[in-house]
Amino acid sequence: MQETSFCLRVGNHLPYPMSGSNTTDFINPSTFILLGIPGLERAHVWISIPFCAMYIIAILGNFTILFIVKREPSLHGPMYYFLCMLAITDMVWSTSMIPKALSIFWFNSREIDFSACLTQMYFIHCFTGMESGIFVAMAFDRYVAICDPLRHSTILTNPMVAKIGLAVVLRSGIFVLLYPFLGRQLPYCRTNIIPHTYCEHIAIVKKACADIRVSIYYGLFLTVSGMGLDMLFITMSYIQILRAVFSLPTKDAQLKTFGTCISHLCAILSFYVPALFSFLTQRFGHHIPQHFHILMANMYPLVPPMLNPIIYGVRTKQIRDRLLWLFPHKGTLMMRFSRDPTESANSGPIAQTGQSQP
Repeated sequence: MQETSFCLRVGNHLPYPMSGSNTTDFINPSTFILLGIPGLERAHVWISIPFCAMYIIAILGNFTILFIVKREPSLHGPMYYFLCMLAITDMVWSTSMIPKALSIFWFNSREIDFSACLTQMYFIHCFTGMESGIFVAMAFDRYVAICDPLRHSTILTNPMVAKIGLAVVLRSGIFVLLYPFLGRQLPYCRTNIIPHTYCEHIAIVKKACADIRVSIYYGLFLTVSGMGLDMLFITMSYIQILRAVFSLPTKDAQLKTFGTCISHLCAILSFYVPALFSFLTQRFGHHIPQHFHILMANMYPLVPPMLNPIIYGVRTKQIRDRLLWLFPHKGTLMMRFSRDPTESANSGPIAQTGQSQP
């Protein structure tokens, strides 16, 4: 069957008739067309239901984390400051992608301005890098809290936390800035149709009719030097943490101390596993169906923002207690948690840091 394609006239919202070629006769389009999930167009409305539900959970959950930490002075410490950074990053990250995807699924609103497409691409990749950098900062916090608890408060001071946060933002913001810069320099004379729900770097540059090796190599460099190094630093931190844990005298002490890292480990896995799967299948999984790859590419900006507040809300006793304070469903709960709010923060195997977890 002969392959056909649509072409959007520059400055006009009316498409040309279908042609018998898979190329188009425009140069540098003013808009791109996002197809959503090719092959599953009839299921777009049904696919939008879990997407919308996960997005709402992500926004509400992360906003709740920010609200609780802001209201509780006992939670004003390095670990919770990093958690707030993670919550803000998650909300912006998912918001940069999901509303446009839902507009495609619900209203068939597939057009996106060329500049808006590059802006969306920047935000998605920028906040992906920020998320990875924040996980490194949180791993460093756990390392100091367990391996050198007596110096935790002197090492991770508020100014130091602010510097770490600024470094994470600048690292990702500056390096990813080359993505839209390189994308804007390329000539696009093949097609303005992108088989995706959002403007992803590789999906855009593949539409160019020029040599894109610089963009491809830079993308690989950014992935390896960014997420690759972040994973290395996290691994090194946890090797030291495990050494400190196994040096404790009793198994109860070992389990209790390592339990302070469970939330962080779960959040790391929920981020890196789908991100790496999407990255590897995009470049090497040529036999994987396109609709499956696009579904997975939509999962990794959705799953971590949805799971992170659930993981930390369930696993972190201080946050869980404050949630019960906010939403008491029995009169006995108020009596149960009417003790000094700092009591739980001053107990546990790493109480010296003031940052205990379950």
